[in-house]
Amino acid sequence: METKNATGRKERQIVLASASPRRRALLALMGLTFQVLPSEKEEIVTGDSPEEIVKNLSFQKAEDVTARLSRTAQEDGQEPDVIVIGSDTIVVCDGDVMGKPHTEEEAFAMLQRLQGRSHVVYTGVTVMSRENNKITHDTFAKSAVVTVHAMDDAEIRAYIAKGESMDKAGAYGIQGSFAVFVDSVEGEYNTVLGLPVAALYQALKRFL
Repeated sequence: METKNATGRKERQIVLASASPRRRALLALMGLTFQVLPSEKEEIVTGDSPEEIVKNLSFQKAEDVTARLSRTAQEDGQEPDVIVIGSDTIVVCDGDVMGKPHTEEEAFAMLQRLQGRSHVVYTGVTVMSRENNKITHDTFAKSAVVTVHAMDDAEIRAYIAKGESMDKAGAYGIQGSFAVFVDSVEGEYNTVLGLPVAALYQALKRFL
């Protein structure tokens, strides 16, 4: 028997192609029922602008997970009916793209560069739907300007020692203890967290 949502339409499986606990929390905040299946594809950075870079990265994640789910369903003799959400975030300062640091020294260099000034956070999102053997998608990017208070070296090292830097673009998490150093955010706060939920909600309405 088909399960239907409040609109009377068939319920569709939603999968988040990310292991990020922040993205999981934001999807849950939207009231969505979803599964988590992180992309295993090696990221290939392409694009002539920050917007294109994050859009391409989000598409790669959604495409990878959609293909894996399709193969599994077909092996079981089923027709996959799924919506996959891929997302990626970068920090841009003076035109330079900052991803996740690989070492504490790299994190220190990133934060030293960001302190006392503004930078831009870009998040790309791809909503990919496979239904009736047809794949469609919507890919977009949002940005927000974050201004950080001046930090001395001791403050930077103390923050890094808390362990919040290593899995985050730009070496900081705005939702954690770094919040005390954030002077302002221009744009949707959730874009900085890694998932612009207002834009995502509008995109999902096309598929749900």
